[in-house]
Amino acid sequence: MRVVLIGFGNLGRGLSRVLIQKASFLRKSYGLIPRVVAIVDEFGAAVDEKGLNLTRLLKVAGKAGTVAAYKGGKRGKLAHRVIEGVEADVVYELTPTNIKTGEPGLTHIKRAMRAGKHVITSNKGPLVVAFKELDSLARRCGVEFRYSASVGGAVPVVGLARELLAGNEIREIRGVLNGTTNYILTRMSTEGAPFEVVLREAQELGVAEKDPTLDIEGIDTACKITILANSLLGMNARLKDVKIAGITRVRPEAIRLAREAGHTIKLIGVAKRGSLEVGPKLVPLGHPLAVGGTLNAVTFELDLAREISITGFGAGPRETSSSLLRDLIDIHRTLGG
Repeated sequence: MRVVLIGFGNLGRGLSRVLIQKASFLRKSYGLIPRVVAIVDEFGAAVDEKGLNLTRLLKVAGKAGTVAAYKGGKRGKLAHRVIEGVEADVVYELTPTNIKTGEPGLTHIKRAMRAGKHVITSNKGPLVVAFKELDSLARRCGVEFRYSASVGGAVPVVGLARELLAGNEIREIRGVLNGTTNYILTRMSTEGAPFEVVLREAQELGVAEKDPTLDIEGIDTACKITILANSLLGMNARLKDVKIAGITRVRPEAIRLAREAGHTIKLIGVAKRGSLEVGPKLVPLGHPLAVGGTLNAVTFELDLAREISITGFGAGPRETSSSLLRDLIDIHRTLGG
């Protein structure tokens, strides 16, 4: 299977390492032989229709700061030229998220679909801005569209709901979907430290971004709950439809009182038909959503199975590569591989 990577940041490099590590396993277990024929970053592109040597490319790009330094690479080569001009089966869209316009990922995905290429993405931006449009375009173009890495990192939220819960009606989705805020609230709970102190320490550890606004204001969680509402509940929601509250006003005293009452406070995204919201909520200690650290967790409320929950690691290039790889295997199986 010929693969193109658009975006070679932490996720692109992480996926490349996983493809190297799992090459033999994929061949033996699934008859799948991924061949990366092109990689594009912000400075240029590396193309080899016979297949790039990922081990060598990672070393070269690591030293030079761009894949364009790889043998035969070109600087300034636009992504759309690679998407439309290189023979490939699957395009991975792994560029940074832009929740306002979805660009440049939105255009990359559309061009790939119109070129008859299947698409896998971790990019929340295009999904928040134009989910229904992209879903419809994929159907019209006869291509597969996978995005499990956009919600939950390694946690197979979308796959679980679509495959293992088939036959159930999903009535409500509740989730801890942001590892940064969960880490902060966990530390505040265990140590009684103020929000500002824990945030600063999280930034020093690299758990929180230098600008943590999207996380702590609940916007990242709102993006993910919007994606889940559209993909699993059949809604046509936008980010503006989500009632959002972050964790900046949560104080140690509130967490202490919650614990005394047998609860903890978590930033929870909730999706049900006609209602989307994100905010700090009381969660009973021992409940599947009362996870600690940077873990993610999702609970589905169902008509037959009542409640099903799943927990796992929601961030990190290696963990997210699990979902990116799973989507590739899923497409391979769907195509009869």
